[in-house]
Amino acid sequence: MLLENAKRFAMEAHAGQLRKSTGTPMIEHPIRVAETLREFGFNEEVVAAGFLHDTVEDTDVTIEDIEQEFGEEVARIVAGNTENKEHSWEERKQHTIDWVKQAPIEIKALIVADKLDNLNSLMEAYKTQGDGVWRHFKRGKEKQGWYFSGVALNSTYGLGEEEIPDFFKEFIEKVNRFWS
Repeated sequence: MLLENAKRFAMEAHAGQLRKSTGTPMIEHPIRVAETLREFGFNEEVVAAGFLHDTVEDTDVTIEDIEQEFGEEVARIVAGNTENKEHSWEERKQHTIDWVKQAPIEIKALIVADKLDNLNSLMEAYKTQGDGVWRHFKRGKEKQGWYFSGVALNSTYGLGEEEIPDFFKEFIEKVNRFWS
């Protein structure tokens, strides 16, 4: 029931929103993030956070709303992936780069699943738009590369080789290939 409610909540919150680089419905992104987390065996709270992870940044939903609807644990995980929009783009991205290094595994996983899906979408858009894809972003290829590379570099910090999910490795390899 938790997962169905989280998905429905996210669908309602993101209704009518489109992704800037592809023009596809925004809700497709959190659904893919949640599916990645589910595929790799994360618990229901983490998967629910996957569905909900962009609601606080991109809609009128608050962390308090998430906690009231889905509990403290889901809210904690969503909050761990939510940027403070009062700060500059560079400050927000630096915070994520620093945070993913020390974050607990469930928050690391949400951050990486989110960034992996963003990167996959970016790579697909690049195939058809070429360098024109960068016009959809506040910062260009170089700054985006700095951000994705920083997250990739710090995402496995503190994890033993056997603790690193395969999608982390996929993310790191794609970042290295795309920005090499």
